[in-house]
Amino acid sequence: MVVAAKWHLHNRELDKKGLPRTAAKWQAKMYCSLPLRLMSRCWGWMADRRVPKPVRPMLYGLYSNTFGVKMEEAAPDNFKEYRSLGEFFTRPLKEDARPIDPKTSFVSPCDGRILHFGAANSNLIEQVKGVSYSLEAFLGPPTWTTKDAPEMVEKVKKNASPDSVLYQCVIYLAPGDYHRFHSPTLWKPELRRHFSGELLSVSPKIAGWIPGLFCLNERAVYIGKWKHGFFSYTAVGATNVGSVEIFMDEKLKTNKWVGLACGSHKHKEYDELEMPADKYLEKGELVGQFRMGSTIVLIFEAPKEFKFNLFPGQRVKVGERLGTFEGTEEAVENPEEVKRAIQSLDAVEPVTV
Repeated sequence: MVVAAKWHLHNRELDKKGLPRTAAKWQAKMYCSLPLRLMSRCWGWMADRRVPKPVRPMLYGLYSNTFGVKMEEAAPDNFKEYRSLGEFFTRPLKEDARPIDPKTSFVSPCDGRILHFGAANSNLIEQVKGVSYSLEAFLGPPTWTTKDAPEMVEKVKKNASPDSVLYQCVIYLAPGDYHRFHSPTLWKPELRRHFSGELLSVSPKIAGWIPGLFCLNERAVYIGKWKHGFFSYTAVGATNVGSVEIFMDEKLKTNKWVGLACGSHKHKEYDELEMPADKYLEKGELVGQFRMGSTIVLIFEAPKEFKFNLFPGQRVKVGERLGTFEGTEEAVENPEEVKRAIQSLDAVEPVTV
């Protein structure tokens, strides 16, 4: 009763101030005290257990009906072909199920729902409307650049031009979505950081309740560049995600046991790995998979002419156009020309501002 009363008073105080109903520190700690990592590891173990063949149509059919899985897109589309829940969750799709838009340089990396998108104009950027997270806490300190600037946003940019803007796009994968994720553009990953954080739910309701949720959760952050400058691609872990697998990064091991209290994960507590110097990811290339739904966060630099063709809550699919460059008619790119443009960025990156 005391907790319920305290909860009600906290919400009433936020309502008076016209603020969104976000969690107080004590509420976040209560939520984090739940054995979410143990639950997730148990789920991962259970999902890998072999399901008897006669039971598979009933079990997977129930799941498909509950979460809206479109089995006609899957390869194979026969329930009996999937030996475990894990195999079913990470099912591949037929080759023509997700065509990649050839006339845009930036497409959706996954199936899911748009949680938030827009410009990142300061060190605090929105994870959903009215609820923010720290850019530096999310990416970690910008040790990959020699650029000196007062704001993290300016430090990560590779272009000194005032026309250069940092953007973000957050896509939530629901349990019924296609669980594999792809590259949204042709880009060069140079650094991987693995933050062994919490495994809190990343559902839209929780994302709107806990400020800095993406900075608390376990995540694999890949930092590099594309033809317009800085580019980062982050797979965020969540409750009941047995693991996050990145096919180009066999050393990545997620969902390990960590004995830290909620909120005690500092931004310097991460494993770091340099990616091969000749590694590029092509637009639409398969990157990895979640062993259940989760979230992809893209933070990237682009000219101010870039505009998202999205609205909050919109459903997107792999390969669909996410944005356009106003006043520019995009055409099919020459990959070799794009790679040369990416390589040229290192030569022009400013040292001081």
